[in-house]
Amino acid sequence: MLKRATELFPLWAVLGSAAAWAAPGPFAALQGAIAPLLGLVMFGMGATLAPRDFARVGRRPGLLALGLALQFGGMPAIGWAVARILGLPPELAAGVVLVGSCPGGTASNVICYLARADVALSITLTTASTVLAVVATPLLTDLWLGASIAVDVPGMIGSIFRIVLVPVALGVAANAWLGPRLEPVQRLFPLLSVAAIVLIIAIVVALSQARLAELSALLFAAVVLHNGLGLLLGWAATALLRLPEAQRRTLAIEVGMQNSGLGVALAVAHFGPLAALPGALFSVWHNLSGSLLAAFWSRRPAGPGP
Repeated sequence: MLKRATELFPLWAVLGSAAAWAAPGPFAALQGAIAPLLGLVMFGMGATLAPRDFARVGRRPGLLALGLALQFGGMPAIGWAVARILGLPPELAAGVVLVGSCPGGTASNVICYLARADVALSITLTTASTVLAVVATPLLTDLWLGASIAVDVPGMIGSIFRIVLVPVALGVAANAWLGPRLEPVQRLFPLLSVAAIVLIIAIVVALSQARLAELSALLFAAVVLHNGLGLLLGWAATALLRLPEAQRRTLAIEVGMQNSGLGVALAVAHFGPLAALPGALFSVWHNLSGSLLAAFWSRRPAGPGP
């Protein structure tokens, strides 16, 4: 029951967006809840991790370096290029680049599991990129946007520290301290995370309702291109290096799926509600595209590469 409800995330996101579109007032009033809601998601992620998960980082330095290079090197550049090609307004362009500068998405580990990919590598990459994001996300956002829009790098570093690093650390500590006693709560965290992200999306839709209709087609094209090119980048780079199939799938998913919830929270705090729209739409789309990709790959064994 809980698993099925979690898997229906795209549906809940669409329904939440529709509710916010029809009655924006109550959702817009919850703007201050965005950061705490994302903190709850990050705590849930941390509560599924143990110190041994962090120890994996040192065991695969080459793969880890490749994944992080594609994540933080490729996705911001793709976001910037897509925004320029489509001629997005400055605030929307900032939101697209910001999503590209974020770490791997928290749902990528589940998608990798369903896709019969390398789950341990997925967890390692998500964990490492999340920790590095405290510095990497603000600096990359400034690098790609600094000439066109002001980026408060110290403020963004502080926001990520509070929204990501502290809740994740508290979750890891709770897992280490409580151990098996935390398991009943851990089973609820995926559904709680879905509920939190759906509410975040609804708040962003409510805050930007006046502009959303005129920008929807352009914004959708930007998000689909950004996500699709990210998935392709992860797959193509690992194929060129002749890595095994399971690792190709993992890198494709890790590069293409972003922590868009973080992008939304940072956009609202530092650029405004309009800049949060790409992250909100990305949250829905990348889970849908990732689920479809996982369904396709799940029917095919992940044999060794050529």
